[in-house]
Amino acid sequence: MWFVATAPLDADGHVNVSPRGHNSLSVLGPHRVAWVDYTGSGVETIAHLRENGRVCLMFNSFGPRPRIVRLHGRGSVHLPGTPEFDEVTGKHPHHPSTRAVITVDVTRISDSCGWGVPVMEQTGERDLLRLHAEKKGPDGMSAYRVERNAHSIDGLPGFPAEA
Repeated sequence: MWFVATAPLDADGHVNVSPRGHNSLSVLGPHRVAWVDYTGSGVETIAHLRENGRVCLMFNSFGPRPRIVRLHGRGSVHLPGTPEFDEVTGKHPHHPSTRAVITVDVTRISDSCGWGVPVMEQTGERDLLRLHAEKKGPDGMSAYRVERNAHSIDGLPGFPAEA
């Protein structure tokens, strides 16, 4: 599990932090990472990245040795049919909820102690996202994205991009 933080340019806009998981993250180079972005109830990360590209990924150690690593950078959204989408999704198991790929050109890497992070054990992955997407089917997922992912909560264009 890791976290993605983004924010719009508008000072009154909402900062967003989203948890991520599953087998979705790829290291593409020394200063470039990517993840398979799954359909969610919102589209804040995509909308913020399209507006300004600012992003921070945070990884926590939940094991006995406390550690936090942050990757700051500029993110880009890649839709199905693009070379970046094909490259990254090809590295991961197919997931029926996949809507995009996000790449991040990392400009700063930092670490910190993580002393305040609790020690926890993973007992398993949740399969609810896959089951939800399989139940809806491809057409149902497309309709869901049109209904729920067209704009961020601040009204920024989401998925797919507005012309």
